[in-house]
Amino acid sequence: MARDPAHPRPGFSRRIFLGSSGAVAAGAGLAGGAQAQAQQDPAVAPEALSKVTFTLNGKRRTLAVEPRTTLVEALRDTLGMTGTKIGCNHGQCGACTVLMDGRRVNSCLILALTTEGAEIVTVEGLADPGGTLHPMQAAFAEKDAFQCGYCTPGQILSAIGCIEEGHAGSAAEIREYMSGNLCRCGAYPNIVAAIEAVRDEQEG
Repeated sequence: MARDPAHPRPGFSRRIFLGSSGAVAAGAGLAGGAQAQAQQDPAVAPEALSKVTFTLNGKRRTLAVEPRTTLVEALRDTLGMTGTKIGCNHGQCGACTVLMDGRRVNSCLILALTTEGAEIVTVEGLADPGGTLHPMQAAFAEKDAFQCGYCTPGQILSAIGCIEEGHAGSAAEIREYMSGNLCRCGAYPNIVAAIEAVRDEQEG
């Protein structure tokens, strides 16, 4: 029997039901996302912070940080040492390399609180007070050992460490001991040339 147009079937149509469900789901998703974000970034109570003191580029610094704060976060976000880059944030690209007690480290893998009493050098601390570049900085510029420059601070600090650790005896050895520093632009041959130039000058 034909349905009377004046008395349509009661309830929602399939289209209305799906549209309404989608709107409710979207609203719930946004609310859930906001709640999750709030849980991830709660306000940090002062009693949750711990103090750490180290020497940065020749100056003694004391910071109050969360226990989970990494060294690269403390350097960039708290101390303004933005020359230290965050690349992969997993210790695989070397962009965050700094020198700690004379040895190169991936600062994204080190908790700031574990650096108590350490001596840390970032790229900002390489040039002398008069603005004269460190020999490795000058060699990178002379040998055109960079392109976009994002990885360059980490490359330079790692290159200094490579020589100081005694791992710059040959081009092959340099490549091996610089392999933890990635260059997306592919400036590797010139990086090796810069390291060789500084090595030869030091051995001079």
